[in-house]
Amino acid sequence: MKLSQNDTLLFIGDSITDCGRVRPVGEGGFGQLGSGYVAQVDALLSAVYPQLNIRVLNTGIGGNTVRHLKERWESDVLDLKPDWLSIMIGTNDVWRQFDRPQNPDQHVYLDEYEATLRELVQTTRPKLKGLVLMTPYYLDPNVNDPMRATMDVYGAVVKKVAEEFDAIFVDTQAAFDALSEHVYLSSLATNWDRVHPGSRGHMTLAREFLKAVGFSW
Repeated sequence: MKLSQNDTLLFIGDSITDCGRVRPVGEGGFGQLGSGYVAQVDALLSAVYPQLNIRVLNTGIGGNTVRHLKERWESDVLDLKPDWLSIMIGTNDVWRQFDRPQNPDQHVYLDEYEATLRELVQTTRPKLKGLVLMTPYYLDPNVNDPMRATMDVYGAVVKKVAEEFDAIFVDTQAAFDALSEHVYLSSLATNWDRVHPGSRGHMTLAREFLKAVGFSW
């Protein structure tokens, strides 16, 4: 187990991380961490490793891109002084290019995405015990689907940045692709939008995160 006694673990990202968490910072039980993978991670850590007393925080915000993360990085990451940080961002950076093609101001293209993610990681990595970078994903096994193909390219950037800064890399797309051998992937998403996961999808994300940090039953 890579997390240590009394560590603070902070999750930041978009709506997949947010999941209705309380403002300004999601923390604690009774839905304050939201209804997604962050709350599931907290519950499992608390149940299996109660002696570690790990504090879990959630500062995800729906609709965010890496551009938004940069704007709020000081207040929503640095000021909270986490020991461990998990970043999952990129879904909206890609999605806005497809669902709002007439609004290029909302598009975050690959060069900006990579440069901004690298800047945030470079600024923060020395202050952390550990960093986890999780890829964006698309709940469609067809790698030739335009949005899925673009998401894979952004995911490759996450892997590159993780390797560059000694971060733990979590390939969420690979985890969902493995499930596609047994279930129709879009059925894991609410409203079949192939982006926002239901409970099974969130548990997949929680499982992959926990595996990456050495969680053991």
